[in-house]
Amino acid sequence: MIDIGVNIQHDFFLKDIEDTIEQSKQAGVEGMVCIASDLEESQFLRTLCLEHPSLWPTFGCHPHQAKSWHSNSADELTQMIKHNRPIALGETGLDFNRNYSTPDEQRYAFQEQIELSLQHNLPLYLHERDAHEEMVALLRAIGGEQITGVIHCFTGSIEQLENYLALGLHIGVTGWVCDERRGLSLQQAVPHIPLDRLLLETDAPYLLPRNIRPRPKKNHPKYLPWVAAEVARLKGLSQDELVAHTMANTKRLFAL
Repeated sequence: MIDIGVNIQHDFFLKDIEDTIEQSKQAGVEGMVCIASDLEESQFLRTLCLEHPSLWPTFGCHPHQAKSWHSNSADELTQMIKHNRPIALGETGLDFNRNYSTPDEQRYAFQEQIELSLQHNLPLYLHERDAHEEMVALLRAIGGEQITGVIHCFTGSIEQLENYLALGLHIGVTGWVCDERRGLSLQQAVPHIPLDRLLLETDAPYLLPRNIRPRPKKNHPKYLPWVAAEVARLKGLSQDELVAHTMANTKRLFAL
């Protein structure tokens, strides 16, 4: 398996990165996509992933950090891409739930990153919360049929899923699907995700699957099999079948 969503920059992982990688591999997770939240973190991941061939970086600016995106950011990111190409642009998108950056700051950073993804033929690594309609509208208006990418940590309804699928996007499923309290909408949507659009992720160290016993304190890429098992159950597949499909999807989308 490849975990398509790890926040590797946390001390929880970095204090012994070799052990983090080894524990993951022992659990069948042979690689990780490491998510950037701003340009400084993109530079850090660029160096880290060059040192560890089973790690792949994204470069970009999260909507929470959109206030850090300025008039030269697109040029800076372009230079980073030219010197060391990431596998995707992001994590980018819109988050109107907390508004750590204003909606206008988020729109500005997001629109420029959509344009960069098209210029450099890179998939988008997308985050959305309480902004579904505007997110879909912007993707359609700027990218149209040329858009590629993944909705990271999808937790929405079947209707929202259909909108993302109509854009040609892949769908990332986390341990949220294992949550008996909040995961009902996602559990209902998973059977409707086409097998060729489905990706698996942990979003570690966040979103620990609630069905792990005894419960660890933090999530880890080594817990991706719990996500895979629940998704396979909902899809009516063996875990091996599901993993084969999601691995093929991951390699195709990110050109691994």
